Amino acid sequence: MATFATSDQLLVIIDPAARETDGESVRIAKDVLSAGAATKVCMPDGPEEFARVLARRGSRRPVVVGDDGALVRAVTLLHRQRELAGCVLSMVPVGGTLGVAHALGVPAGAVAAARAVLDGVERRRDLLVDDSDGVVLGALRIPPVAALAEAPEAVAARGWLRPYQHLVRSLAARPAPVVPRPGPARLRIEVDGETVVDLDQPVEGVSVTPGGRDGLAEVEVRPLSVGAEATLVRAAGRTVTVAGADFRYRADVTVAGPVRRRTWRVVEGAWGLTVPPS
Repeated sequence: MATFATSDQLLVIIDPAARETDGESVRIAKDVLSAGAATKVCMPDGPEEFARVLARRGSRRPVVVGDDGALVRAVTLLHRQRELAGCVLSMVPVGGTLGVAHALGVPAGAVAAARAVLDGVERRRDLLVDDSDGVVLGALRIPPVAALAEAPEAVAARGWLRPYQHLVRSLAARPAPVVPRPGPARLRIEVDGETVVDLDQPVEGVSVTPGGRDGLAEVEVRPLSVGAEATLVRAAGRTVTVAGADFRYRADVTVAGPVRRRTWRVVEGAWGLTVPPS
C-alpha cells in the first residue's frame, strides 16, 4: 500500500448535495484539508461540471466530499476515461447514504476522514464492470433490495437538484412513477460459464460482491422458499452472467434496468482508495 507525502496537492471536489445536507461537515473537512496540504476547492453545480473538474485535475489527488453516489460517480468517470488505474481517490463522506464508503474503510466523521486523506495509505480495490461499462464498488443486488418509490431517473437526478429548491418544489407537485415491489424472479445465473441456478428455480434475491479471495466475486442466490427455509446457493468466479425476463438491479446506490441479460466481470485491484494506515 502506497503512502502519501504532505507535499501532495489535493483537488477537493464538493458535491452539491453535501453542501445542502451538512454544510458544517463540509466546512470542517475544508479546514482540515487546507491546513494539512495545498488544496484547490471546486464546487461543481452539475454532473457535466463534475466531470470537467475531475478530467482537468492534472497532478492533483482528487478528494470527493459527498455521499456514496458522488464516490461512484467519480470512479465511473475515471473508469470510462481509462484513467482509473493511475488515479488514487480519497473521500470525506458527507450525506445521507454512506454505507458503501464505510464498508470500503472510509472513516465516519469529517475530521477522521479528512485526516485519513492526509495521513492514510492507498488500498487497491476490486471492481465489477458490466457489459455496458457500468461499475459496482460495493454490492450488486437483483432484484433491488427495497421497493422504489421513485423512477430510477428521479433517484439519479435528485442529488443534483437539491441546491435548486424552487425547482424541487415544482417537481414534487408532480406524482412520481411508482415501481412495483419486486417479487420472485426466474433467472439463469452463470458463474465463469457454469450455470448455478436456472430458469426453473424462482429466486427471491441475488447478491454479487467484488473483493472476494483471489480476486473473485462472491455470489449468493436465495431460492424461493416454499415451506422450509431455502438453502443459499453460493459460488465465486471472475464473471457473472444473469439472464431472464426483464429485471432491475441495484448497483451500489443506483437502480438500473430493466434488462434481459447482463454480464459482470471482476477487475482485480482496479482502483485505489485512501484509508487509515491501520
